[in-house]
Amino acid sequence: MSETSRVKISDFLEERKERFKPVEAVKLGLKRIDKIDFKGNIYINSEIKTKTNMIIVKPGDLVLSGINVEKGAISVYNGQEDVFATIHYSSYQFDKDKINIDYLKYFVRSNEFRRIIEEQTKGGIKTEIKAKQLLNLEIELPTLKIQQEVVDKIKKIDLKVEELNALNEKNVKLVKSLKDSILLEAIQGKLLPQNTSDTPVCNLLEKIEEEKNRLIKEKKLKKTKPFPEISEEEKTFPLPNGWEWVRLGNITEKITDGTHQTPNYTESGAMFLSAQNVKPFRFMPENHKYVSVEDYEGYTKNTKPELNDVLLTRVGSNIGESAVIDQELDFAIYVSLGLIKPFKEFIDSNYLCLWLNSPDGTKKSLDNVLGRGTSQGNLNLTLIRNFVVPLPPLEEQKRIVEKVKGLLEFCDELQEVVSEAKIESENIMKALLQEAFGK
Repeated sequence: MSETSRVKISDFLEERKERFKPVEAVKLGLKRIDKIDFKGNIYINSEIKTKTNMIIVKPGDLVLSGINVEKGAISVYNGQEDVFATIHYSSYQFDKDKINIDYLKYFVRSNEFRRIIEEQTKGGIKTEIKAKQLLNLEIELPTLKIQQEVVDKIKKIDLKVEELNALNEKNVKLVKSLKDSILLEAIQGKLLPQNTSDTPVCNLLEKIEEEKNRLIKEKKLKKTKPFPEISEEEKTFPLPNGWEWVRLGNITEKITDGTHQTPNYTESGAMFLSAQNVKPFRFMPENHKYVSVEDYEGYTKNTKPELNDVLLTRVGSNIGESAVIDQELDFAIYVSLGLIKPFKEFIDSNYLCLWLNSPDGTKKSLDNVLGRGTSQGNLNLTLIRNFVVPLPPLEEQKRIVEKVKGLLEFCDELQEVVSEAKIESENIMKALLQEAFGK
């Protein structure tokens, strides 16, 4: 008797074909599958409202995500009651005398499964695997005994891979925690010994005030209302001697944002950047869009981004991330970016960026986001101007920036090691599946 036989998947899986329109589904009042994660865990949502057609999933059914089945989104539903799932899922009764479901779970994650799909499915799979495509696939299926042997072998190594993944996740968090600790100690004055010969910040602020008045007198700067006094509650930690808590608006020439108009993008012209071009400490103008030169001139008429200005993401999912413009480039920015122009003769732009990306700075950004819960939210410019910054003497700002740069490079090296370990664990699993199912 042959140890394998060529069969269609429909020989051991039978789809539940019932479909329910939204009105019918709501009347039945069943809970629904919210998602199946890549480890096969099923999450149930008690929400019964729906605007899409639904399928039924019964206890003991095999259920899979047509979009993510190859990543592991496949499982047996072991609940006690029927549930619904959207039509992006499919559910099946299966023949236990022909298929070991754990074997099938591993098989659909293999390169062999992808090869069979591409070979047997006309036109390939665009976005998701439908039941009619899955059921028509022909595969080489071993006996249940061999299926179990394959499962036992994979599970042993899969357990080790899971342990490696857990360790990798822990290490990712440790590196993030180390970075945060470095940044926090830096802006608290704990990273370096204090130098009593540094010019005190109070003298620095007097010079900034003189420069501001000169620019106002020359009509290069508009006079603004004084900022409120800094309360004790706003001072989030004690500062070393010679440091001061200051309003961000008092040490900057201007804090503004990009155009609020919806840009008309062009194939060429002037560079146009948005929040996606800024990550913590990383100015990334490479993947940019274009606007016409005429629009660019209009967007930059009042304020133009310049070398060593600071960019801050203020709209979207990554609010509060900052980078220094470290290249001589001509570009305009969208409303999703804030533009901070410090008095560069007295304030190190990289120190401001360091503070904005520190736990203290990001907390101030996130605490002041408007509109959370109703939209992506945004960081109001007035609130940014009122940020309270721990400011060291200029000489120490530069020393801190240099020290932190070296320490963060070390953290990046650690992160690279962690990333390589993660790739290695993924490759172990790929090799194991290739060995089990590949030809």
